[in-house]
Amino acid sequence: MKMIVAPLLRIFFRPWIEGAENIPEDGPAIIASNHLSFSDSFFLPALMKRRVTFIAKAEYFNTPGLKGKLTAAFFKGVGQLPVDRSGVRGAGEAAIRSAIAVIESGELFGVYPEGTRSPDGKLYRGKVGGLARVALATGAPVIPVAMIDTEKVQPPGQVVPNFGIRPGIRIGRPLDFSRYHGMENDRFILRSVTDEVMYEIMRLSGQEYVDIYATAAKRQIAEDKKRADSERKAEQKAVKAQQEAEKKAAAELAAEKDEKPE
Repeated sequence: MKMIVAPLLRIFFRPWIEGAENIPEDGPAIIASNHLSFSDSFFLPALMKRRVTFIAKAEYFNTPGLKGKLTAAFFKGVGQLPVDRSGVRGAGEAAIRSAIAVIESGELFGVYPEGTRSPDGKLYRGKVGGLARVALATGAPVIPVAMIDTEKVQPPGQVVPNFGIRPGIRIGRPLDFSRYHGMENDRFILRSVTDEVMYEIMRLSGQEYVDIYATAAKRQIAEDKKRADSERKAEQKAVKAQQEAEKKAAAELAAEKDEKPE
């Protein structure tokens, strides 16, 4: 990542970074970032001087096929931690314990509080779970990070990136939540911590904030698309039926003319 991917990213995309001085040279910290594109997992860790260990959805590790194997190899190679998002809390207990172990070993732990990529470039409500619980359990500072324009480099669902886009990373000052240490089981405190981090990410990124979860927004977008497709098909069917009726009427009229005696 550091020796091969980072130089290539700098050559082809010339990414910029602001606030790099807010990343401590040593010691533990939590990197909390918005999530606009799959390419975030390349730009963010590649441009950091220190290694950042993120949690990644389990599908990246167990998807079948050649693409799935290559994806799993990449995420394992850069030290990512798989998390099963099907559980009630979203982030599995095992992943949270692993994240705490990363912090306790003095490393950087990264997390996307939204839990998934933004479907439309907006910033969505942070999930109560991994971020706040790890921060309060360890006392590690939380560093808000904003990825800029990475969704233009690689929009959701697109494999080949768009060149000519210069993405960026804006890093905010560390947030100290040590005042809540030991209160990681208080859901109201967890929500307060998460919302404070999301506010800082919004301020850094300039994104429009939507106070619903990104997963709910994705479902709504999918439902709207399905409804629009259904309406479009119904309209096309109606137009076709009308055209057939007009064609039939014209044929019947022509037949009547042929039957009349001259």
